[in-house]
Amino acid sequence: MLKSKKHVFWEALIITIVVFLAGLFLGMLIETSNSNKISNLFLQSEISLSDATATSRLIESGNIDCELIKESNIKVANRIYEEAKLLELYEDSGKLTDSMKLLHKKYDLLRSLLWVSNQKSLDRCENYNLIVYLYDYNTEDTGKKATQNVWSKILLDVKTQSYDILLLPIAANQNLTTIEYLMGEYEIEQLPALVINNDQVLYELEDANPVIKLLN
Repeated sequence: MLKSKKHVFWEALIITIVVFLAGLFLGMLIETSNSNKISNLFLQSEISLSDATATSRLIESGNIDCELIKESNIKVANRIYEEAKLLELYEDSGKLTDSMKLLHKKYDLLRSLLWVSNQKSLDRCENYNLIVYLYDYNTEDTGKKATQNVWSKILLDVKTQSYDILLLPIAANQNLTTIEYLMGEYEIEQLPALVINNDQVLYELEDANPVIKLLN
């Protein structure tokens, strides 16, 4: 009888270990699959950004129509925005792994480069608006989390009201030289912050009105 109980115990233990290892392996497969999907999307966005950046540089010749510049930049920004939302869904579905953090960092750099490429475009063209939303990524501050959630909803509402808005949410605490330089250039003092049309900086946002008033 005692041997029978021991046999059952060892069988249960072995089954538990097998199930645990199978679950762990499945989780790793899903994580790898998600990372690969995002990496492929990132490559597509990188190509589109290079194309839009080249187009923006052509404005110096004065031969590129502002409508083409607007459509090109907003198309790339919307692609990056939607892919970043997909990345956030993957992040929310499980543990933040190093691969996911790295992909997030890549997208922040991509959007920063798009911000830079639009500086001269906005000087010449006034047919679209640029909103850069700088926030604190993966913050432990519950108050700041709540504030950033509110800001995200407000900005999404603003964006849906007009096609002529290029919205760039950028995590400003990623230790990227480009972002740090841009924050210094615009004298960003705290997060979250909004830079509108490379001119005005906002640190308070309770509704969409302050943003709308500053748009072209």
